[in-house]
Amino acid sequence: MKTKMIHVALKTGAAAMAVGMALASSYAFAQDTAPADDTASEEQTIVVTGSLLRRTDTETPSPVTVLTQDSLIRAGLTNVNEAIRSVSADSAGSISTGFQNGFSGGGAAVSLRGLGTSSTLVLVDGLRSANFPLNDDGHNSYVDLNSIPFSSIEKVEVLKDGASSTYGADAVGGVVNLILKKHVTGIDGTIEGGVTEKGDGGHQRASLTAGFGDYEDKGFNVYISGEYQHDSAISSRGFPYNTWDLSSIGGKDLNTFDSALTNNTSNALVVRTTQTDLNNPLAGGVAPIPNGFFTDASGNQQPFSNYQLVGPASACTFGTFTVSTGASRGTACKHDLAKEWSTILPDQKRYSLTGRVSLRVSDNIEAYVAGQWSHSEVFNVGRGAGVPNTNPGPNVIRATQPFGGSPSLASSNPGIVLPVYICSSGTNCATASDRRLNPNNPYAAAFANDPSNGAARIYYQFGDIPFNFTRKNDLYRVNAGITGSIADSWDFRVEGVYARDNFSITDRGYINIANLLKAINTGSYNFVNPALNTDAVRQSVSPDRTTPSHSTLASIDASIAHSFVDLPGGPLQVVVGGQVRRETLENNSRNADLSYYTLTTSAAFGAHTVAAAFFEVDAPILEQLDVNVSGRYDHYSEGFSHFSPKVGVKFTPIKEVALRGTFSKGFRAPTFGESGPRSSFAGCSGYTPPATFQAAHGGATNPYATNYSLCTGITGNPNLKPEQSRSFTAGAVFQPVRWFSLTLDYYNIKKTDVIVQGPLGGQAKDAYYRGANVAQACANVAAVGAGYSCNVVDAIDPLFPNALPRLLIVNAPFVNGASLITSGLDLTATATFPLSDNVKFTSRLEVTDIFKYDLNPGGGAPIQKYVGTMGPYELSSGAGTPKWRGNWQNTLEAGPYTVTLTAYYVSKIKQVAADEGEGKVPGLTCADDNLYGTGDAFCYAKRFIDLDLNVAMKVADNLTFYANISNLLNAKAPIVPESYSGVNYLPSWHMNGVIGRAFRAGANFKF
Repeated sequence: MKTKMIHVALKTGAAAMAVGMALASSYAFAQDTAPADDTASEEQTIVVTGSLLRRTDTETPSPVTVLTQDSLIRAGLTNVNEAIRSVSADSAGSISTGFQNGFSGGGAAVSLRGLGTSSTLVLVDGLRSANFPLNDDGHNSYVDLNSIPFSSIEKVEVLKDGASSTYGADAVGGVVNLILKKHVTGIDGTIEGGVTEKGDGGHQRASLTAGFGDYEDKGFNVYISGEYQHDSAISSRGFPYNTWDLSSIGGKDLNTFDSALTNNTSNALVVRTTQTDLNNPLAGGVAPIPNGFFTDASGNQQPFSNYQLVGPASACTFGTFTVSTGASRGTACKHDLAKEWSTILPDQKRYSLTGRVSLRVSDNIEAYVAGQWSHSEVFNVGRGAGVPNTNPGPNVIRATQPFGGSPSLASSNPGIVLPVYICSSGTNCATASDRRLNPNNPYAAAFANDPSNGAARIYYQFGDIPFNFTRKNDLYRVNAGITGSIADSWDFRVEGVYARDNFSITDRGYINIANLLKAINTGSYNFVNPALNTDAVRQSVSPDRTTPSHSTLASIDASIAHSFVDLPGGPLQVVVGGQVRRETLENNSRNADLSYYTLTTSAAFGAHTVAAAFFEVDAPILEQLDVNVSGRYDHYSEGFSHFSPKVGVKFTPIKEVALRGTFSKGFRAPTFGESGPRSSFAGCSGYTPPATFQAAHGGATNPYATNYSLCTGITGNPNLKPEQSRSFTAGAVFQPVRWFSLTLDYYNIKKTDVIVQGPLGGQAKDAYYRGANVAQACANVAAVGAGYSCNVVDAIDPLFPNALPRLLIVNAPFVNGASLITSGLDLTATATFPLSDNVKFTSRLEVTDIFKYDLNPGGGAPIQKYVGTMGPYELSSGAGTPKWRGNWQNTLEAGPYTVTLTAYYVSKIKQVAADEGEGKVPGLTCADDNLYGTGDAFCYAKRFIDLDLNVAMKVADNLTFYANISNLLNAKAPIVPESYSGVNYLPSWHMNGVIGRAFRAGANFKF
């Protein structure tokens, strides 16, 4: 007997059904959404993402892209990250695995409509999951796409429309719904391997799924699925993706590591200075001593003010350079840190288990319980290198503060000095009985009787200490539900989910400040020949630090639906329901005690309970006209509430044309990183103190008073309001003939109360320097606004101890301070040509054209226009907003053979950004605003086209072999010198152009 599965008899006419079929097949990669079970009833109804009601087709007023696993494999996509980010609606703020400079190195996230990862809701089987515990940029929340097992996916539905009226917060840009397999019988699996043309980037993937129980006949089904995937690291590529020196092709030489003495290198460089406290290497003077001579190790007379290599010049692997003019003179080793230390992709392993038990309790009631465990492990050697001088490699001898800033700014700080004397205790070495001259300090012998004037300020990068991190992520998720009908007309649903994401990151190569100072005073660390350092010494200076974090989600959803009356176009359906969920986050700081140099202090904590009530009404007023109304009220335990309404209309005047449109309001609740009172992260940049401060410190010749690294600690603000949105779409579906269909959808989204990072931070910094002393200066900062305060003040200037010291960190809160509007057009088209009885050609096109992406910062500041530029540069990955994105897939099916060629397109990007720097205004030009500073030269990242070829051969009903070539024509990524997420390239859009041609082959089997 067939199951009567919550069926609602929709009286849709032939015209509506024809348009529905066209819509279902019209999106790029889309396939007919047949039930997973081949024996399922033709009358089975489905729930389409964005609606709570069951229906017999996928057509709704909102645009939905449907990606089935078969179509994804046909396109050569074999992980969830690649699949979702291939959708053209993914834009600014998208995070790719190749973006390793961010907080979420190795993670991946989608940003529909360019509104950020926090404004795109990712669901699994229509239910929320726990967010990744490590917020990107210290505050953006998202579900890590790399934690979802690809083999368990039945299909992916991407709703490109606001959906807060159905799902609540965060669905402003749209919804990605990952729909897992429901019923499996027999055994099926995949074995796959691959490698790049360069011989690296090895890829292995294997999956196996086993299930039994004929659900239709027996009333139950059980399956379990396992998956393993390993992608080996890609460490480097050739020019121009491995250097900041583009002078050979007419660009700028921004590699100052082979020309500036004070840049840190893995060959120690020193200059003589003073030491006010002989027991404290942080008590060095701020400037070289300008006179006097000493005899170096070769017996030559050298001025004390020259910068000296501690080791021999023969140790300079890449040669030396000499600066012979100006105040800073000397010889140092050449380096190109991007070439030596940057990486393209990390080593990543993923394995998972998924299981489900489905049970038909009665003819009208079904129940299920499902569970998933996935493990992701990322090992990154070095780090992805972006903007020049951001130190992609091992850590360096820093200034006195343990955080932020460019290494090139370290020369303006007191820094660290090597004393004249060392001793076994590391304390009171100037008078200790076992004191001895410091072999790392070339001035020690000459100043044995004057140790206060013989200190050696050191510039050094710890090249002998491995610099890497391991990121482990374990996601546990269990969900269960019961659905059915009562009295043949009342349909109910009760589902619950619990998810916990356990995350840990082990940082290696970061320098422990206290242990480094001890190693300097005892002489245990060999700066002259670092190769002689023992592992014990290296581990002491740089002990591994493992930081655990976690997030949880527990939710229960319930709804009941009923068809009340029959309208001319079908039944009037109404559904009402509610949800209660609990979310928590403990994102611990990796450097809470400030004991390490440069290790991030970002942290976020929070917990809240959300209660919601929702409804949806679908009224097919006529056979040609359907109206859908929905709304949801959410109340947060923080004390705020929000109601989100939505109206959708679908009009089918003739069978060849359907018109549709929606209007909705939505919201994004503040993340725990933005609202948690204990949440914060620091961002640093160069700052030049005012002239009055410089005068108090002896003028601009005193490095203490010149440009230095000043950080802003962005702190959580419990008084934040939710961001609000207004969006509408208008579209049409055309099918003039059976073999061709076309859809056009216009979208327009406006967000208000946009949460931004302390816009008065600059004023707070300036306010500090108007104070005569620390107390008055910090009072000035607090007067700027609520939440602004001094965080860390630098050590005093040894030359002017009574003058106001520098400010190192100023606290600034998140605030609701901006609005933005974005609009554009989505086009999808499908043409199918039967060439013979067993030969068919199908062509599908998906394109997104962004008309507008404008941010109004508020406060009278000019509107920032981002379309076609690198803006918003400060958003995740700084990849900008390409005006056009698209993909075109062409498939030829001939008997057992299938050949698919897919082209991906990203339009050119202008290397300007309205949110980068001060005083930027609309109409940015290459001449004045090129971020690379070269006018028209290198102002545009050229458009990028990537072709992927996939060939499959079905040798039997249960066995298919396939092969894939990505970047078939070996297209090169456009040169983007101002990318901060990759060396001269944008990982979000151009990664295949850096990797180059790559090959994969595998087999699918089923028994």
